[in-house]
Amino acid sequence: MSKKSSRARLSHIDTAGNARMVDVTDKDKTYREAVAEGFVRTRPETVAAIAGGDIPKGNVFTTAKIAGIQAAKQTADLIPLCHPLSLSWIEIEFKPGEDRIHIRAVVKTTEATGVEMEALTAVSVAALTIYDMCKAVDKDMTIEDIRLVEKKGGKSNLLITYRPRAGVMVVSDSVYEGKREDTSGKILKEGFSNAGCRVDHYVVLPDGSNELRSLIADWVDDGVELILTSGGTGLGPRDLSVSIIEELFDSRLPGVEQVLHAYGRTQASTAMLSRLAAGTVDASIVICLPGSPAAAKDALKVLIPSIFHAFPIMKGEGHVTR
Repeated sequence: MSKKSSRARLSHIDTAGNARMVDVTDKDKTYREAVAEGFVRTRPETVAAIAGGDIPKGNVFTTAKIAGIQAAKQTADLIPLCHPLSLSWIEIEFKPGEDRIHIRAVVKTTEATGVEMEALTAVSVAALTIYDMCKAVDKDMTIEDIRLVEKKGGKSNLLITYRPRAGVMVVSDSVYEGKREDTSGKILKEGFSNAGCRVDHYVVLPDGSNELRSLIADWVDDGVELILTSGGTGLGPRDLSVSIIEELFDSRLPGVEQVLHAYGRTQASTAMLSRLAAGTVDASIVICLPGSPAAAKDALKVLIPSIFHAFPIMKGEGHVTR
């Protein structure tokens, strides 16, 4: 195979030389598709015999298609580090040429990892089936150029090169008074910095601070495009971040809010008690997050890189995909 799948590249070998599966527990289940191809090179008369139904073992393409579909569904049993997946569609096509047969497989799913290996396995086993059924009449067949042609879906489907300028506001009485070290804000700052954002605005405020309104306005005027607040989203009397910030929004981003909330509930049932908010203020996006370190880590998993796609759209550049 001339091209390794992304899932193969993600598999890790530790210092002792032991292999381990990639943990996809926290990845979203999204639409994913992979296309693979390969060739069986034969004598011209063999191609003609296959097309004419003159192979003694029977209908070559029908048998090879069934074998390829079955193999795609059994990929996790064949390749040790692959994840068992529920496949929603498999199609295998054969195109006879003068002296070779082109095999093309398309595999689709809505899972947490891609189906490149399933598509490659489908092509491989379909090619082997053709070889097995025709080897009695053609001793010189070869299987060639099995490769991944295309993959779609998951976060990699968005070609997101833009990185907004970002800022982090920590809203917490205990952090502001020095009774507790900030952890959540630093997680957000480091996470977005590592993702390529310039995070040059950071501040700690007490709960319910009147400065929250004015600082957001100042940061927007200063060109900060993505503002993340951490804290003040609970049910306590001083948890006022959401009520303050939502007054500033020109428009809400309910999809962002829903995904953040839904993901949080998969990690902890008490996340249903937290409030959060997301919306636009002029040309900037402001997202109000719960103040726990877990919520900050969840936000990084949900927002990066998908939220970056919003900024070209807001500039009128439209959607950009692979």
